[in-house]
Formats: sequence, structure tokens, C-alpha cells
Amino acid sequence: MPKKFIMRHMPNHETIRTHKCLRCFGNLLHKPSLWHLNRRSVATAFAVGLFFAFVPVPFQMVLAAGGAIMFNGNLPISVAMVWLTNPLTMPPIFYVAYLLGAWILNVPKGNFTFDDLSLEWLNSGLASAWQPFLLGCLVLGVVSAATGYVGMRLAWRTMVLKRWRRRHKHQLSSFS
Repeated sequence: MPKKFIMRHMPNHETIRTHKCLRCFGNLLHKPSLWHLNRRSVATAFAVGLFFAFVPVPFQMVLAAGGAIMFNGNLPISVAMVWLTNPLTMPPIFYVAYLLGAWILNVPKGNFTFDDLSLEWLNSGLASAWQPFLLGCLVLGVVSAATGYVGMRLAWRTMVLKRWRRRHKHQLSSFS
């Protein structure tokens, strides 16, 4: 894995520890495992961040930080992965989640859109669609977390093997 690239773009520990939303974790943010970059911590961070990206609640970053602390994943990566669902991507992703949930529950899809978010819409539109919507979010979260975890482990291992082979080839050529 491009460890130097990640380190270059990762914020400093002190900046994250003093962030106003993360102060609720207190001394838990001082665990060294939250800041390490290794195959396990990065893969765990991808899984935690991707799972919470599909949880339709505000403050997903705080939930991702809590998950990273609980599972010893890399905290900055876990929090950054939540931004997969941002204000631009959230409506289509949540619509796909609704469609997936409706398909799993075998219910007809209604006129469920996120275009007109109002109090009236919350009372009428969400009342009939919350079950398929939340089920779809859960399924997408679990599948993306598992895919992210396995994919990152495989990508990290592939990069390590490439470097090892390159180094081994270089050593053999220098002895010849």
C-alpha cells in the first residue's frame, strides 16, 4: 500500500485529537493503534468507514471514529471513508438503498425521492418507505464494509509482494 502517500495526506494526530466533534472520546484518542498504518488497521478503517457511510444519520464521522476506536482501525482513514456519502452522492445512494430494500422485502416501490425534503414529506413519504430504506442501507453498509476490508487486505498484500519481488530481483542481479 502507498504508505508514504497516505502519511503525506493524513492530518496530524493533535489536530484530530482536539477536533470539537471528537473531544467526547477523550483519552481513547491516545491509543497508538488508532494512528498506525499497517494492513490490519487500514483494512479495518475501510470497513468501519464504509459501513457508517451508509448509516443514514447525522454525525456519521463521530460514529466512524467510535468504530475505529472499538475495532482498533486507523482513525483518520475511518473518518475519511464516511465522506463516500456526501451531499452530492447521498440522494442517489440512498435511492439505490431504498430500491434494494424494496426488492428484498418484495414490496412495490413507491414514489420515494429525496428531492423535496420537508416536514410534510417526512410524515407521508418516509412513513411508508422507512423499512425498505433502512434495510437497503444496512445491506449496502455490510456489503461495502466486507468488500472494502477484503479489497484493502488484498491490495496491501499485492503491493508488499510486488516490492518484495522487486527487492529480491535487485538483490539477485547485484550478486551476479
